[in-house]
Amino acid sequence: MTENAAPAPLRDASTVVLVRDGADGIDVFLQRRVKQMAFAGGMTVFPGGGVDERDADADLAWVGPDAQWWADSFSTSVTGAQELVCAAVRETFEECGVLLVTHLDGAAPDVAGLMPARAKLESRELSLAQFLRDNDLALRADLLRPLAHWITPKIEKRRYDTRFFLAELPAGQDADAETSEVETAQWYSASAALVDWSAGKHFLLPPTWTQLRELAAYDTVEALFAAQREIKPIEPGTPNDDFEGLRFAHADEYFASMNDQARELFFRGASG
Repeated sequence: MTENAAPAPLRDASTVVLVRDGADGIDVFLQRRVKQMAFAGGMTVFPGGGVDERDADADLAWVGPDAQWWADSFSTSVTGAQELVCAAVRETFEECGVLLVTHLDGAAPDVAGLMPARAKLESRELSLAQFLRDNDLALRADLLRPLAHWITPKIEKRRYDTRFFLAELPAGQDADAETSEVETAQWYSASAALVDWSAGKHFLLPPTWTQLRELAAYDTVEALFAAQREIKPIEPGTPNDDFEGLRFAHADEYFASMNDQARELFFRGASG
């Protein structure tokens, strides 16, 4: 951001931290974005993306905590909360082929049979509400938990107001890398992902690194989901108007754990 320029506008977005129990604690599904992506290109992230305004007041079947509960959890409006929850469900399907839905009669969905709609959802040709109605499906808000709320620093060219959701991989489903936005994707133990970050094997932005630290503190998904969290927005400070001075909780540990390659990627990616 140039001196005295107004910050870029914020865009609402949802990120989904998809987890399962693993041999070495909690496993999490991570994706390396293609380098051509305008935001976070080449970086290792959780699935996620922007909201669709068509979801704000859409009439759709919904199981679990209602939009008011999510609005209270994430300090937003009821319509904003519905957009965010819908985005979390849609992006999980678009980016890794996992569906957080059920049939209206409670039966598990035939995910393979619903795959033709995936590209239409990604292109926004099809709204999530229409997809659910067409297939007699209900959104499963009870499979999600609020995790965190991060706001992109004011000096970034693209800024997002992002709510982080936890989701456990549903029984009988698995995640894939069948999206144009992803170069590679895999399940990692949270602790191993942090070790590989320090070794320079992949690059983590501060919100991703912070959530992995949170996951690594738990031995099971049950314990992770049972933890009570007060969600407060985190907007890293930039007192020097550059990324060298980026401040957030445990920032010193984050920068100290970088190797030289990660440091170069961070400052090149953050400024580009």
